[in-house]
Amino acid sequence: MKITVIGGAGVRTVIFINGLLKRYQALNIDKVVLYDIDEEKLRIIGLLCKYVVKRGGEHLQVETAHTPGEALKDADYVVTTLRVGGDHSRVIDEEIALKHGVIGQETTGAGGFSMAVRTIPVLQQYCKWIKEYAPDAWIFNFTNPSGLVTQALRMEEVHTNEGIEKLIGICDAPSSTKFRMAEYLKADEKDLYVEFFGLNHLSWISSVKLKGKEIRGELLYDASFLQGIQEFSVFDPVLLQETGYLPNEYLYYYYHREKALAHMLHTDMPRGKFIEETNIQMMEELKNMDIEQNPEEALQCFLYYMDKRERSYMQVETGRVGTQESVRASLPIPAGMGYAGVMLDCIEGLQSDTGRDLVLSVQNGTCIKGLAPEDVIEVTCRVSKKGIQPVNIPDIPEEILLWIQTIKKYEKLTIEAIQTKSKEKGRMALTIHPLVLSYSLAKNLLADYAKYYSGFLE
Repeated sequence: MKITVIGGAGVRTVIFINGLLKRYQALNIDKVVLYDIDEEKLRIIGLLCKYVVKRGGEHLQVETAHTPGEALKDADYVVTTLRVGGDHSRVIDEEIALKHGVIGQETTGAGGFSMAVRTIPVLQQYCKWIKEYAPDAWIFNFTNPSGLVTQALRMEEVHTNEGIEKLIGICDAPSSTKFRMAEYLKADEKDLYVEFFGLNHLSWISSVKLKGKEIRGELLYDASFLQGIQEFSVFDPVLLQETGYLPNEYLYYYYHREKALAHMLHTDMPRGKFIEETNIQMMEELKNMDIEQNPEEALQCFLYYMDKRERSYMQVETGRVGTQESVRASLPIPAGMGYAGVMLDCIEGLQSDTGRDLVLSVQNGTCIKGLAPEDVIEVTCRVSKKGIQPVNIPDIPEEILLWIQTIKKYEKLTIEAIQTKSKEKGRMALTIHPLVLSYSLAKNLLADYAKYYSGFLE
């Protein structure tokens, strides 16, 4: 079987390949094809990926392609992981938002809106190519803002009747949280059930069962546990006890908005700028190396910069003090599989009679009352040969449901704005978003993004 990675020059592709090596034979995967419009970066990432395979003594075939058709032809699975506009667009999105005193995080609020406007039309074109060259392929969308993008591609299916049925949104945040919870509890991940509901980057944990015993209530009042899990440690513990739910870490931008914004406004190096500069430094070093002659040196260079990225995650927004950097030439490839793990778990589930529980972005159906059946939600699903079945979420507190409904309306208005090239819809989408919540701010944000990005909603 063949996996195609659209956006294959992304730096996380090397980690993806390393994670795949542990499971590709059991899942009958023998080839991965990487495609990206940045051919020089694709060449470098491709060489690193091939070395990782060789270094592990495995036989997975890794290739790079020069056209979408070449990459997609006869693919069984397609991963979409694009950054339209490159790293600098993330910097611009963040800077414009902060200039107007709002959070510019790339997956939500003003930053997520700008990214969606640039990204969705491009992914719609890739979906047309997928239908042409690999009509039976499963599509795993990891492109941010993942939930909004997946919703847009699903709405395209409804409006055009072109049938993007095998489309799933994936995110590694829930699986990473579960991994850390299991590690803290000294439990096997297979013995721990963690149930999420909501939208991508706006979700809550409604159930935690260890060997079948519900322990969510205990964990909410366990101060050591809450401080011991990175995702939960940034929240006021009283908030979690009052809501009765454990949060997705991205809820920090909503529950503690003024703290996040203050930290972002008082730094000389916002997250987007840090990522851009780190990636530039890494690629400049790699371009000047003979990767084929000194592959381990190149891999260690890559791992050093990836370690810098990971250590900086949510550091600015939460005001955390940075930890000491690792020493070069001594770094292992990260054990965590990120989005590769989510995708491979899903493939394994689809091939299984017993199935497995995974957090995915899928259509709501009857899962969450108060949302339309076609709305894309992020929820724990049972994945097996029978298909993908979201768990049934019981009554949700009104204040949480209201947030979910509001962000879903924001997503739909954003998609309508893109489809109709309507600045009016775009302004309304930003106006109702809790991280903007102002028509005058929405108007100014849209005007500034339009100045920078040619043809923005035109």
